[in-house]
Amino acid sequence: MSAIACSGLGYPKTINKMFGTVVVGIGIAGSVRIRDLLNPLPSTPSEHLKLLGFVSRRPLGNINEVKQMSLEDALGRKDVHAAVISTDNKDHEERVRMFLEAEKHVLVEYPLALAAKAARQLWEMAEQKGKILHVEHIELLTEEYKQLKKEVTGKELVKGTLHFTGGPLDEQRSGFPAFSGIARLTWLVDLFGDLTVTSATREEQKELSYSRMTVHFQTASKRPLTWIEERASGMKRDKKINFCFKSDSLENLPNTPRSSVTLFMKDQNLFAKKLMGLISHEELAAEKWRILRCLDLAEEIQLHCERPTKIHS
Repeated sequence: MSAIACSGLGYPKTINKMFGTVVVGIGIAGSVRIRDLLNPLPSTPSEHLKLLGFVSRRPLGNINEVKQMSLEDALGRKDVHAAVISTDNKDHEERVRMFLEAEKHVLVEYPLALAAKAARQLWEMAEQKGKILHVEHIELLTEEYKQLKKEVTGKELVKGTLHFTGGPLDEQRSGFPAFSGIARLTWLVDLFGDLTVTSATREEQKELSYSRMTVHFQTASKRPLTWIEERASGMKRDKKINFCFKSDSLENLPNTPRSSVTLFMKDQNLFAKKLMGLISHEELAAEKWRILRCLDLAEEIQLHCERPTKIHS
């Protein structure tokens, strides 16, 4: 384990504390979390996370010599300081609340919850207990997105569209498309600032496993933005953009080389930095605003899409 130096934030020069960590949920993402916790990059904050075990509904025994433990043990053990929540979206709220109530720090995959009010309650609980609540948003950590943001910054938007396609999701587990697709909404808010929903519609053909959600926004400067989330069996996972600025336009995402550091590892390092007090209060406040604002917008979009159904029923 290395000591991590701090600079300029008023924190100690070195922080040597280890944080006992458990992974909750062993799907694809949970398995990657275990791998990354077992193999932290040298001289990074992740070296301060010590994997103590994992929690799963299925009896799995050991994974890479990491022991399975019960949820009760994970909540009750004093040497467990943090939990990584990698369960179905519908379970995020309950699991986050349980670990915060047990005085643990939490890393949870997006979305934090499937209702904006619940998300705010969880954040308030974390702040009251003095615990870190970190919501994974790896879509902001990709080289593709970082380059896109560089190309967008400083330009005056005229209009824009972000169109996502992919395979069908089980909405009972993943939530309404505005929540399960909140990564795309996060892109738009991070690129263009606060947005106002002007309209939103949802088309479904259940026999074809087809779904298309179309959302129209206005930026603070009254410029139109459209977000399309389209899913069907066999549909290729892809993102297309068309951003028109006063100076030029962007019709293709940047072609960038992959980083040597995986996205989950980058996210893990960010969580560890928060635990160690290495992120400024200003950065934390901006991130909190963005996450909660996107959840507010997701809920508003869902209400818009469901309103016609309620009117005709």
